[in-house]
Amino acid sequence: MTSALRTPAVAGRFYPGRADELLREIRGYTSPSDTSAESGRIAAFGCVVPHAGYIYSGGVAGAVYARLKIPKRCVILCPSHTGKGNPLAIMASTAWQTPLGAVAADADMGARLLLRFPALEEDSAAHRGEHAIEVQIPFLQALQPALHIVPIVIGTSNFDVLRGLGEALADVIGDRLKEDQGEDREEKVLIIASSDMNHYESDAVTRVKDHKAIERVLAMDARGLWEVVMNEDITMCGFGPTIVMLTAAKLLGATLATLVKYATSGEVSGDYESVVGYAGIIVE
Repeated sequence: MTSALRTPAVAGRFYPGRADELLREIRGYTSPSDTSAESGRIAAFGCVVPHAGYIYSGGVAGAVYARLKIPKRCVILCPSHTGKGNPLAIMASTAWQTPLGAVAADADMGARLLLRFPALEEDSAAHRGEHAIEVQIPFLQALQPALHIVPIVIGTSNFDVLRGLGEALADVIGDRLKEDQGEDREEKVLIIASSDMNHYESDAVTRVKDHKAIERVLAMDARGLWEVVMNEDITMCGFGPTIVMLTAAKLLGATLATLVKYATSGEVSGDYESVVGYAGIIVE
């Protein structure tokens, strides 16, 4: 049972603050009018989706979510943009408010993760002003009304810690799925890595750098992603969450990663001298 409510930090700025406008925008990005796509939605283990303002990255995020069968439980991992709070921070029992309503936490899964991985801490400070989880939630709400989330901010680049969290996440999800009964028995838990790609270099440079990182994600090579980001100075803010997601997804049985869509902010702003890259990837 949730005991607190996390109110929106970026509603009206990163995405519309009114429910009707927000839902209309999300429907535009996810194209729900194509009813034939519904039966072909993928029950994926994980995905990478961007988290900029919807005007910039909503098309890429929507292209991913439009292809996914959104389960009732989603783990959302994001980088720390604020630098506040614990470097591994969860809100295990807090509901999240958006203009579309409140989303409950999966308190049981959160509690299990805290036990399984002691470096993870219950910490609201890391989440309070952070946008990278919040901007994902309206997409998920629009596609899965019975949504429960496990939100985790990751502010470390230590590969062993990231891998350890991925292993713990796979253990907890695996145990939870074994216990599920009835109609939920075959439903996966979706692990979302909220991440933009390279930041504030030219469009040409960003595309080259992003391709190198995307190549490692498509190979589901967590260590390789860490190495290329570090060695090639790629400012992919959510590489940590992506490493955690890839580690967990592979342990849970994932065998394929697909690039759904790629874009840069220059395509919207017209400024190709300083862009941010956005990649949408599905891991199944």
